[in-house]
Amino acid sequence: MQVISVINQKGGVGKTTSVSNLGAALAQSGRRVLLMDLDPQAHLSISFDRMPPPGEPSVYSMLGGTHTLADVAQPTQVPNLWVAPTNLDLTGAETEFAAEIGRETLLRDALEQYRKEKIPPEVVLLDCPPSLGLLSLNALVASRYVLIPVQAEFFALQGMAQLLDVLERVKRRLNPGLDLIGVLVGLYSKQRNLSREVVEELKKHFGDLLIPTLVRTNVRLAEAPSHGKTIFEYAPQCPGAEDFAAVGAELSRRLGFEETPTADSGGLGVGDTQKVSPAAQEGAVQTTAGEQESG
Repeated sequence: MQVISVINQKGGVGKTTSVSNLGAALAQSGRRVLLMDLDPQAHLSISFDRMPPPGEPSVYSMLGGTHTLADVAQPTQVPNLWVAPTNLDLTGAETEFAAEIGRETLLRDALEQYRKEKIPPEVVLLDCPPSLGLLSLNALVASRYVLIPVQAEFFALQGMAQLLDVLERVKRRLNPGLDLIGVLVGLYSKQRNLSREVVEELKKHFGDLLIPTLVRTNVRLAEAPSHGKTIFEYAPQCPGAEDFAAVGAELSRRLGFEETPTADSGGLGVGDTQKVSPAAQEGAVQTTAGEQESG
């Protein structure tokens, strides 16, 4: 079970978009995937139409010990893909669990219990809140890897030093196995000089950790959650689906999945998508007129 925190304390960089569509890409390739909503805004839960009413099993009640992850996890409309939803109750978690003994390991303990009770998923993607508080700390302590989504915009590197410092301290003190698996660039537009400059700057800082596929600005990515669908269901032929399929294939490679199984359910599978080279991407990046940035 490979647990990955998708984290950036800067809001609006596409964390939830990345979690839902990367999860769908991996699931459609035949991997068993669990998505977990650790953001009190519950956007991931809402995008799958799975936000539970107050008192029902949720990530909040799981962290509080009222329910287990087995109670919380729900299947989605995508085969092989489950989601552990939350609701607005999670807003109080930072203060409510602050005095809890072992508060930074609540999520890790819940995942370990789930591993013993159920057939564990192959990949768990954690949608972290736009902060570096207790919920993000729980995610980092429970994770093997970290994926950092960034925008191809001027402030892409703002706060990155602080985030990397937090990752290093967590690795040193609480989770020695924690590693950065990649930096994912979204909202990329070849037509904007700024986008190209930001990517070059990120390459200087992160080298091979920068995921070669650049997720293009695409209005379909913003529209899909409002229909309760991933990009592969909503607009499977659009650039957003192509990009996330390629990112999913790259993530599979970095996780050590030597062969990508074929999804029994059909649809756009990562195994059917060729990896796009940086040169090919650069030539292929085109933004449809009138498209807006995705969230």
